[in-house]
Amino acid sequence: MDTDGVLELIKGTAEAVVRPRWRALSRGEVAEKKPGDYVTIADREAEVILTDALHRAFPGAVVIGEEATAADPGLVDALAGAEHAFVVDPVDGTRNFVEGSPDYAVMIGELRGGEITRGWIWQPEHDAAWVAERGAGLTRNGARVTRPAPNSSALRGETSNRRLLHHDVPSGVDLGWTAFSCGIDYPKLCADGSDFLIYRALKPWDHVPGSLMVREVGGVARMVGGAEYQGRGVGGPLLVAADEATWQVAKACLR
Repeated sequence: MDTDGVLELIKGTAEAVVRPRWRALSRGEVAEKKPGDYVTIADREAEVILTDALHRAFPGAVVIGEEATAADPGLVDALAGAEHAFVVDPVDGTRNFVEGSPDYAVMIGELRGGEITRGWIWQPEHDAAWVAERGAGLTRNGARVTRPAPNSSALRGETSNRRLLHHDVPSGVDLGWTAFSCGIDYPKLCADGSDFLIYRALKPWDHVPGSLMVREVGGVARMVGGAEYQGRGVGGPLLVAADEATWQVAKACLR
């Protein structure tokens, strides 16, 4: 299965089992893994379809899905040392999905030899397909994506956890909330809708696809301790920025 084939798999799965449940979930089709952390029938069914298809197409690859890992947290350990692996987020931004917001996505990321090589983000309600291949750039619906350099005197940052931040952020920084969906946040940064992101939660299915996309438009995805993000969150938080100078400003926002 080539890059376009994986995208078609994602789109077809979303059309079959995700979009029909958007704004149409019954009470019995929504549960909480822990307070505030939702899972729906759409998450579970989409993950099975995507995981099975990737196993068939890439028999030797490790495939790790968010919901399977919720049931068995040890599954994620298989990423370490895997020669070929995929991470699957069947509905990224499940809370948004449950609440009827269009800000959710279906995502897959690929790693080879411990490095991120491809990423797919499909935003069904925005009709936007974001695809990145390492060294080949980022596309949105097939068109090459580039972004201008940030305006260093008016930087736009977003975070999902304000407890990580200084009470007084650096001058010239407007700091707001993320969309609580990495599948929305990362493309927004790539399209010049924001300049940096600060994350504490570091599940690989959330960050593998988008971190590659940011790099492919000239950005940085690095742990605050200095390590490049490659699917394993060590030395966090994770700071994602449009360029190196902006990454340093993001770091200065932290406590």
